[in-house]
Amino acid sequence: MEILSARVILRPADYERTLAFYRDLLGLATYREYPGGTVFFAGQSLLEVAAHGEHRGTFSGALWLQVRDIAAARAELSAAGAPIAREPRQEPWGLREMWISDPDGVSIVLVEIPADHPLRRDTRD
Repeated sequence: MEILSARVILRPADYERTLAFYRDLLGLATYREYPGGTVFFAGQSLLEVAAHGEHRGTFSGALWLQVRDIAAARAELSAAGAPIAREPRQEPWGLREMWISDPDGVSIVLVEIPADHPLRRDTRD
């Protein structure tokens, strides 16, 4: 099997409310729109908000979104009225994380990777 592309699809209870959250509050850029849905750029991934299909309840996973500066992201989201579910903090695994939720309760983990973290260093010999 050859995978050519991938995206996360959310089927929210209220399409317009969730669309406004990702488009206006988070400021994700639109990749494409089609009748009944919008696909956003989300870093190296795509996130689709679909008005079609059956709403299946709360998404049990989480979206992981990397940001350059977690403090700046927190200030921007707070100014926009986004409730912060968990304040930014340094995790034992070395990342700085803050949590928010979308209108359907989908967890969104905002992550800053510090300059000295192994994800940012060349570990080749």
